[in-house]
Amino acid sequence: MRSRDGWTQSLAVAAWTAAATPAERALLASLRGPVLDLGCGPGRLVVALAELGVPALGVDASGHAIDQARARGATALRHSVFDPLPGEGRWRSVLLFDGNVGIGGAPVDLLGRVARLLSGDGRAVVETAPPGTGSWTGEARLERDDETSGWFPWARVAADDLVRVAAAAGLWLSGWHIEGDRWFARLGRVIA
Repeated sequence: MRSRDGWTQSLAVAAWTAAATPAERALLASLRGPVLDLGCGPGRLVVALAELGVPALGVDASGHAIDQARARGATALRHSVFDPLPGEGRWRSVLLFDGNVGIGGAPVDLLGRVARLLSGDGRAVVETAPPGTGSWTGEARLERDDETSGWFPWARVAADDLVRVAAAAGLWLSGWHIEGDRWFARLGRVIA
């Protein structure tokens, strides 16, 4: 992935298409269903949840990703996360793994959307960049060999910025799950 302003980030495509790791499965096993996986990609987390007996639905805007997810046996819909989705306000858990807090390039808007999807006692699990790496908003594209995608809005939220971003979206931090260099925040809705 390359941003318009020059930073690059290598993406672990093999990990993205592989089965959920044991550490991810342990985190998934702690969730209450039903679970909504936003930006589900090829459905690896939805499949792992189904194997754990937790009802889950994946959502992704990419038809290619949804085809892969369904081929793996995942229940998945091709939609933008900002479009109307089934079960709005009733999801017990909503996932934003693998940097998907960057979807749309506006983390406050995305997390506000997550808040509206959650049930009153629901929790979002949001993977952030490690602390000290800095947050960023702008446009990025994917590059592989001689292939290049178009530019799309994207963001990165570092762990040390998440409380502020979440609060602006109507969410509060209920805890962290740290696994190696991966940081996962549990967020709940602020109930007025």
